[in-house]
Formats: sequence, structure tokens, C-alpha cells
Amino acid sequence: MDPLENLRHHRKSSVEHFIKVLQGLEAVPPRHIFERLEQLGYRGQPAARRALSLMAYRHVRRIRRVYLEGKSRHDVMPKANYLLLGPTGCGKTYLVELLFGEILKLPTVVLDVTTYSETGYVGQDTSSVLTRLLHAAEDNPLVAAIGVICLDEFDKIASGQNNAVFAGAGTTKDVTGLGVQRELLKMLESTEVVVPTELSHAAYGDHLVMSTADIAFIAAGAFSGLPQILRRRGRDGSIGFAALGGTPLRDDAIAVSLAPEDVDDIAHFQAYGFLPELMARFTRIVPFAALSRETLRKILDDNVVGRLVREFEDEGLELQVGEDVLDFIVDRAVKRETGARGLAAVLTAALEDAAFEHFAQPKDAGAAIEVYVDGDAVHTRRR
Repeated sequence: MDPLENLRHHRKSSVEHFIKVLQGLEAVPPRHIFERLEQLGYRGQPAARRALSLMAYRHVRRIRRVYLEGKSRHDVMPKANYLLLGPTGCGKTYLVELLFGEILKLPTVVLDVTTYSETGYVGQDTSSVLTRLLHAAEDNPLVAAIGVICLDEFDKIASGQNNAVFAGAGTTKDVTGLGVQRELLKMLESTEVVVPTELSHAAYGDHLVMSTADIAFIAAGAFSGLPQILRRRGRDGSIGFAALGGTPLRDDAIAVSLAPEDVDDIAHFQAYGFLPELMARFTRIVPFAALSRETLRKILDDNVVGRLVREFEDEGLELQVGEDVLDFIVDRAVKRETGARGLAAVLTAALEDAAFEHFAQPKDAGAAIEVYVDGDAVHTRRR
């Protein structure tokens, strides 16, 4: 159906709101998007940031051409679906949230795809991913139909054919593997889907029909075990991918950086347990690198310590965090291969007792709380 013709089938209030959203949708230049991400605190991943910044611009520009300029979808670039691949804590979903939710302000949802199952089985129906997008768009189906869906933990829906060894592999059920893949295969293409308006298992609830022709899908996953598949398929483990810090690549390594040539061959993903037709629906597969110590330190300084210092200041306390503490936290995150996700966990846990004892205590105003390293742990003391 022609997109402009489709507007006539919706309520006047929904159409008016949709047009207002379109008119306020700015096609921000890719370079400006890239720089804005840096301003918002995103660190590292320059190649991935460039790719996603360009994808975001193209998505908005395409929407404006189709709905505001009246261009036919046949005359504009087809919609793009991206797959983000990289180790845990490297900033995949954070990039999506900042890019589409904060900068472009499009309806955006990040979903754990492992909670979904093929229609007719226990678990959330795959079509309800569109229900969540509908809710993010304040229940306006027109606005939802230009939004963004991020399918997190995408690698965990690999089918039982996957022979890769990774944490949680034994919990992957085929019903939530190939079944969900088949459902997503239709959705990632331009199709019309019957969508429940509420998140429930009731078959008699209200439904509406939504088109996915202008919805951008972004899948994200760590794909643990992919290096083993590359080895089995004849790749030399010392070329193309490596563990963080240049150390020899272990079979159970998590912080692994994949090169673009490692992810170009769809056959690798078929061996992992994915339908080749589904992988072909992704316009671009973007590898994310394991974060370096330098990047982790920047994230710790800019995004973690600063916020905690301001929180303690609001309570009338001075928080003192030495350089040796920051180095210790970064080293632990690298050793445990937790990426940026592990940075806040160490420091927040160490400050819990101090915060519990001193927050909202007038008599403690002006006190200094020092964070220090003792042995293999981080502690605090009042100065």
C-alpha cells in the first residue's frame, strides 16, 4: 500500500500527530551525529559509530522523502537492518539507545530476544516486539511504523544445530531458535503484521495491522564461540581476531575483537545456527572491538566517577578516588572481560557501605570519603 494512501485509514488525531513528528524529525548530518555521541559520553568504537551514524541519517532521510516529499519507496534506498557483533560491555545497545532515543528521538525499544518464542509455544509471541514499539510511540501506529527495534542477545536464538561452545548454550531451545528466526525473517522484510495492542496471551484482545516497511531492525549479540567456528572453517586464529591486549586467544575468551572479513561470510553464521535467509536480511554486519584499557579508563573517568562524585557532593560529602583505584578497577574489568559494564559494578559496590552510613546525615556534612585499594579489593574510609 502507498504510504501516503495509508494515512487516510487512520484517525485524524493520529495522522496529525504523525505529521508533527515527521516535521520535527531532523536529518542530522552523519558527522554531527558522530560528534554528538562523543558529547553524550560514548567512548571508543569509531568505526562502528561511523557506520551507525550513517545508518541513522539514512533512516531519517528516507522517512522524510517518503512521507514529506511524497517519493515512492521504489525511488529511495531500501530500509536497512544492521547486526552489531561484539563482546559483552563493548557498547552495542548503549550506542543504539543514545543514537535513536536521545539524538534522533525516534520510538526505540531494546528487547531481550531470548524471551520470545514461535507462535503457539510458551513465551512471548514474536509479533509482540511490535507491541512494545507501539507503546514506545504512545500507541500511535503511524509513529511506531518509523521506529527502531533493537533485538538484544540475538546470538542466543541460534538453533540447536549450533556446535559452538559458549556460556548458556545448553539452555537454548530449538523452539526459541529456528522458530523465532523464521518469525523474524518475515518481520525484518517489508511485510504487514497483525500486532496485539496489549502485552498479554489473550487471543481475544485488540489487534491492529502494522507495516514493517519503514521500521529499522538492529540485532546485537556477543556471538561467543564464533572464533571456534572460524577456526574449524579453516581460519588461522592469529589473523583477523584476537583477545584484548594482544594475548593469545583462548577457546573461552570473551573479549574478542572480530575483523570485518571475519563476519562477511554468511556461511559462518549458518554454522553457528542461523538461517542464511535471515542473515541475508541484514544490510550490514558491524563488528565491535573489545574496549582497550585506555577507552575503559576514559569511560570510568567520564561516565562513572564523575556521577558518583556529584552524588556525594549533593549529600554534602567529598568523594576522593585515587589514580591507583582507577587503574585497579580497569585492570579488573580487563581481567574479567566484562568491558564497560564491569567498571561501575566494582566502584558502586565499594561505596555502598559508605553511602548507607553517611547519606542524609546532617552531622556528616563536609566529611571526605576516600576510596582506596587494599590487596585485591576496593574499600572506603572516612577522612
